[in-house]
Amino acid sequence: MKLDATDHRILAALRRDGRITKLKLAQEVHLSPAACWERLRRLETAGIIKGYTAIIDLGADEPRTTVIVEISLSSHQQADFRRFEEAVAREPAIVACDATGGGIDYMLRVTVPDIDSYQRLIDRLLEQPIGIGRYFSYVVTKSVPLGRGGT
Repeated sequence: MKLDATDHRILAALRRDGRITKLKLAQEVHLSPAACWERLRRLETAGIIKGYTAIIDLGADEPRTTVIVEISLSSHQQADFRRFEEAVAREPAIVACDATGGGIDYMLRVTVPDIDSYQRLIDRLLEQPIGIGRYFSYVVTKSVPLGRGGT
């Protein structure tokens, strides 16, 4: 799907404020509400807009620990990737999982109450036959706000 300047303005407005009303969005991008709504539906249908989300400050209600984990699988057959991905999808503490190219297979973002909870999660994953060959853990000490409205 080819995006034009108006599509880019719609996407930029949504990045700044995902809760913007359709009427305000139409005004901001200089379209009629009907035309704006049609473009928005087209962007959603094409999968360019995958969803709408809230940015949650987990520290607001209780202390949390975030760990970035590099995972390398011991085998690289399609079934190995599928088995691993299905296992991590079942773990609510794993809030993001990205398949990567290069020397590692996956990057996980894990959010847990403390390091002990993280270690119990890793132990549980290592006990499962999901092909983890090795992993490296990096504790996040600070999240740096980038001022991009959540993008």
